[in-house]
Amino acid sequence: MEMRVCWSGPSAWPGFEPQGGPASLPSHSGVYLWTFEYQDGYLIYAAGLTRRLFGQRFREHTRLYLSGDYTVLDVAQLKNGVRSEIWHGWGWNAAKRAEFAERRSEIEEAARRQLAAFRIFVTEVDPQGRVSERLEAAIMNNLYVAPSPFCDVPDKGMMLASKRDSEEPISVWNACECKLHGLPERMSI
Repeated sequence: MEMRVCWSGPSAWPGFEPQGGPASLPSHSGVYLWTFEYQDGYLIYAAGLTRRLFGQRFREHTRLYLSGDYTVLDVAQLKNGVRSEIWHGWGWNAAKRAEFAERRSEIEEAARRQLAAFRIFVTEVDPQGRVSERLEAAIMNNLYVAPSPFCDVPDKGMMLASKRDSEEPISVWNACECKLHGLPERMSI
């Protein structure tokens, strides 16, 4: 089976749209890419999927960024293809909670810069089926083995639902008007 995936974007992060800048996210569900401007295109930080409207899911992501749950990166370094953490989210203990409380304003400001710098690409894929899960997993797995800096920027350890042995492979052709570094033109999901 073959499938063409058309990525639209770039869009701005909801609530962080610059005046006269990229458009807001469309009102549907599907698979999304979080990217940063890089050289002649965009460097992918993460792929994700939502079965709800993008706006709903991104409000949750915003709350998690501003509360320290997500890793916050140095945007200036990302534009050079370098992953440099300002705050490592995930996994809380008493010492980490105390550090977040002490650095809260610094971390929130850095998170706001990161959200404002994100450029989002989306595709409308059946949100109820396995295709969206397989597409998300294939993109992240391709990034993990891509050459530097494409493999260096994404977070590792995402819960991914790759193709099962019992599932028929799908040959995907990625199409986008912009260059998405690290996203193969063709891949199997």
